[in-house]
Amino acid sequence: MRRREFISLLGGAVASWPLTARAQQPDRMRRVGVLFATGESDPDTPARIAAMRHELQSLGWSEGKNLRIDVRYGDGNTKVIQDRAIQLVDSNPDVILILGTVVASAVQKVSRSIPVVFTQVSDPVQAGIVSSLAHPAGNITGFTTYEYSMVGKWLEILREISPSTSRVLLLLNPENVPQWTGYTRFSKSLAEGRAIEIDPGPVRNGDEIEGRIEAFSRKQNGGLIVPPDAVTAVHLQLIIDLSVRHRVPAVYPYRNWAASGGLLSYGIDVVDQFRQASRYVGRILKGEKPADLPIQAPTEFKIVINLKTAKALGLTVPPSLFARADEVIE
Repeated sequence: MRRREFISLLGGAVASWPLTARAQQPDRMRRVGVLFATGESDPDTPARIAAMRHELQSLGWSEGKNLRIDVRYGDGNTKVIQDRAIQLVDSNPDVILILGTVVASAVQKVSRSIPVVFTQVSDPVQAGIVSSLAHPAGNITGFTTYEYSMVGKWLEILREISPSTSRVLLLLNPENVPQWTGYTRFSKSLAEGRAIEIDPGPVRNGDEIEGRIEAFSRKQNGGLIVPPDAVTAVHLQLIIDLSVRHRVPAVYPYRNWAASGGLLSYGIDVVDQFRQASRYVGRILKGEKPADLPIQAPTEFKIVINLKTAKALGLTVPPSLFARADEVIE
């Protein structure tokens, strides 16, 4: 081979090395941090995580190959949630996926740059988490759960199954300031002009929940409404057991409450919402910005009735409610 031909051939090979090397290198490992306001023992946690992994994998993100997922839990404790939010942000993930208003507020306080996708936040604009639903404009986007007016629908269903209800205990976490403010304000306007008394009951832990329900049950014609929050979710079984023990009919926000022995639930599919949020995470990992992904609101709500619990409480499910139920647990 002539010297000039050899040099030309060698030069072409050298020029191609970077492209070949890049093609042979494995995909860069991306990191997703997940923070639940609830705990690992929440009945929906395994299904949420499975849905997240399945959705991300369908978008080309394989755990252990090009993706690492770091899951943490707040266990319904505001201080723990705040600490875990700081730890998660300090670990510098590529995207953060979170559940709950308290978590969204905690993460927002410690990072305005890492992309964040939230689920189950009632009013992100009122809470100051985003500037608008259509154009979040910052590093946070996600999926809402309920408007505060939902307490009116819960009350309607509660009185349909228990017409004698004239007093309602609304279990709320006062440390979840946006929800406390929103639900108490709407419940007061709802009670005006109606023969109904709605009592917002602040609860921060299991002891307060037990004391609040026991004291409320000493008078007749009481009912219970449990809006979604990490504190009530962590103490799900305690609330259900107290409700049945003291014969206080109750309406809950999610299916797993009714499946765990609660009287009835009216709400969204929380696992499907986590799956949809995971799709947003996958899109952000591929280069889209949270500011360009609009906040999504739920469009479907389902009624689930537990007939065994209704019988234990001495209640008969009216035909109109039975006909509207999406699921009846025998």
